[in-house]
Amino acid sequence: MALSNKQKEKISIEVIKTLVTRFESFPEDASNNRNAPFHKSFLRAFSDKLNGKVSDTPFFISLSSWLQGLNTTLGQTFFENVAHHLSNGEKREYTSKRLGNLPITQNQRNHIAQIIADLSNTTSTPNLNAENALLFAQYNDANINAMDFSADVFIEDATSVIAIELKSVKPNSGEMKGEKQKILEGKAALYNHFPGKQIHFYIGFPFDPTINPANEAVTSHNKPRFLGSIINMNKYFATNESLVANELWDLLSGQQNTMEEILAIINTVSTTSFLEKFQFLSDGANRTRPEYLAQLTEWHLYSEIELINNNRTIIQNIGNNKALTRIYNKNSLDGKGNYSWDRYNELRKLF
Repeated sequence: MALSNKQKEKISIEVIKTLVTRFESFPEDASNNRNAPFHKSFLRAFSDKLNGKVSDTPFFISLSSWLQGLNTTLGQTFFENVAHHLSNGEKREYTSKRLGNLPITQNQRNHIAQIIADLSNTTSTPNLNAENALLFAQYNDANINAMDFSADVFIEDATSVIAIELKSVKPNSGEMKGEKQKILEGKAALYNHFPGKQIHFYIGFPFDPTINPANEAVTSHNKPRFLGSIINMNKYFATNESLVANELWDLLSGQQNTMEEILAIINTVSTTSFLEKFQFLSDGANRTRPEYLAQLTEWHLYSEIELINNNRTIIQNIGNNKALTRIYNKNSLDGKGNYSWDRYNELRKLF
């Protein structure tokens, strides 16, 4: 079962927004980075490795910075937003500054401290079922505040709560111990806050960088190999506490081959003619041209297709209404790649 048109559209808009942002900052030249003496000096040690591959050192430095910006955008915005679109979930923060800290019992806190100590000393190995048995029990002692925690993706249905912390595929050294403690506290607090519901808290990785595209599908994963490449991951986390690559995306959508569909959407939008096509769609004067509808279809912009297909009825019902005329004449995409949902919702009422 494929993703719905609405899901494809929302993912496509995320791709458009990401590309627009990265085009704005792409280093067409390195004139602002001509004087980078420290970088240049260090790069001299790699001159034999860069020979024939890098002819313009200042541009190479600028491009490296641009790629880091792309990594940040993907990690902090794109992956998280796509996860929400697929799952109908949201980011949830239980902190003193947001929704407030949730309570846990002193017994739960003591068990968490013991679990972390045992894992740190390698007295025990990660065991999800055993750890949950300690956390998911009825204790009658005093409540205390759980530590601040958040979930990049939070999904609640009638019987369960699923929380997912999305991580870079190359976490910082020493990060896993803190993540484990946060997740243990989060699970204990959620168990108390949502009585009767199953509680799942995962750490999620959007792809597996250890995959070799020459003989492995880019959407697949080798979990033992990948998790083993992360410092202290196996020391603190059981294998079934993590979701990697297609495993993550399929759980979010509830369907198979989701990662393949996401990549297909990105590949459709992300071409060398992207900027030209984006500018074409951003100009409302092009709406009556056949190419406009064809471009909307290619980029999965189904809401705007709906408006185009009902354009005659919309115009008739607008009549001489000044406010609706102004709304109609607004561009469907703004300069940052955002689709005008307010405009769509108002015009949708007219047919």
